[in-house]
Amino acid sequence: MTTVEQLQIEIEALPEQDFLRLRHWFAEKDWERWDEQLENDVATGKLDFLLDEAATSKAKNTLRDL
Repeated sequence: MTTVEQLQIEIEALPEQDFLRLRHWFAEKDWERWDEQLENDVATGKLDFLLDEAATSKAKNTLRDL
């Protein structure tokens, strides 16, 4: 049995309150990792194309409100 399978079994056995705490913790951890990845992508220039697209649209006066 893999570690993930063992974790799944243990999670299934959790009382509701503990499951809710784990779900909250997991969601927070997921957002933290997403934020770190986004910050890394910005720092390394991976998202610069978005700035270029926005600047081009602004120059062409084709920006629209969301």
